[in-house]
Amino acid sequence: MRLRELETLLDERAAEFALAKTDLATFRLRYRQDVGLLHEELDELERAIAEAELGEISKRVEEGAGEAAAPPDDAQSEPVPRYTSDAVRRLFRDVAKAIHPDLARDESTRDRRHTLMAEANRAYRLGDEDRLRWVLQAWERSPEAVQETDPDATRLRLTRRIEQVEDELTLCAQEMAALKESALWQLKAMVDEAAARGKDLVADTVRRLKRDIMAARNRLDAMLWHP
Repeated sequence: MRLRELETLLDERAAEFALAKTDLATFRLRYRQDVGLLHEELDELERAIAEAELGEISKRVEEGAGEAAAPPDDAQSEPVPRYTSDAVRRLFRDVAKAIHPDLARDESTRDRRHTLMAEANRAYRLGDEDRLRWVLQAWERSPEAVQETDPDATRLRLTRRIEQVEDELTLCAQEMAALKESALWQLKAMVDEAAARGKDLVADTVRRLKRDIMAARNRLDAMLWHP
């Protein structure tokens, strides 16, 4: 059966993507611990050297400019809410009536409703009428929206479910492609390729950074030493 084959394939692709994300997260942690902290230490030393060269006045000017230019920590964390119009309120009520999780007949349908309801709540907070319409349309096109039990309804549910799984497969492929295009993935690929040739690029980078740190620390000590 085509649906069963597609669902099996989707499970496989989702598992592959989850494993790739886990592997990348593990690599990120190792790289951060082994290399990232050394980079930060070297950056701090180089800043201290620059400040020592420029003098105390330049240092204060630089710090003041940096503080003035620094954006708030949460500046990009969440879009700014827009005014919620009457049209948005009415549309949100329509969405809630159609997809509220309490209307679910089984757990799988409840999960689908929960996901769409969470998206609808976020769109409502932002006053995003277009997104609310998308949520409603996504539900109306879903197999779960077909409530009848006659043969025609059963065929429609099957057709919609196949289309839904195909869309999810496309999305999974896009997410995997985006992951592999990331700078961190490219770095991991280089490290893995070197490891296959018997080289440890991370260890080589650590040794180079430690040498640079020692040289920078010696230079800074010499600049700050006043007999």
